[in-house]
Amino acid sequence: MPIPDFIVELRRHIGHMPIPLAGVTAVVVRRDEILLGRRSDNGALTPVTGIVDPGEEPADAACREALEEAGVVIRAERLVWVHQIPRITYENGDQSDYLDLTFRCSWLSGEPYPADGEMTSVRWYRLEPATLDLLDDDMRRRVALAVADRPAAVFEGGREHGSLSADPDASAPSESR
Repeated sequence: MPIPDFIVELRRHIGHMPIPLAGVTAVVVRRDEILLGRRSDNGALTPVTGIVDPGEEPADAACREALEEAGVVIRAERLVWVHQIPRITYENGDQSDYLDLTFRCSWLSGEPYPADGEMTSVRWYRLEPATLDLLDDDMRRRVALAVADRPAAVFEGGREHGSLSADPDASAPSESR
């Protein structure tokens, strides 16, 4: 899988140390189908994923990645999930911490094919439980949230951190709540 130039340059300076990166997942929906591809690096079946380039809007990154990886033109409709992926250590020792932004996207045009080699195959799958069973737990959750009828994005964290809390009553003694 090609490594973006800005990451290659960063690695020259920091070696294998962890890099925090923003990533996107484009869950592309066409009627009762979703677009999935088989990754060339690990063989996993996934929606389109990729790294947000410096200065790029995440929704634009999702659309760009769909065109680059699968040859399809899409529209990012809404953000559905924001979550931190556990640290990844690659075979060469490089480490990355991805903040993933998952988007529900609609297909506009193009027939999918493995356009840039990041996927060995890419095609439409019927949106049904048997398809979701082909995905790992994380990808299954991304797809499930994208196709759910939710008005707002789901995010992880932000509940409470040490003595800081999003709950305005958190400093009050528990018996007064």
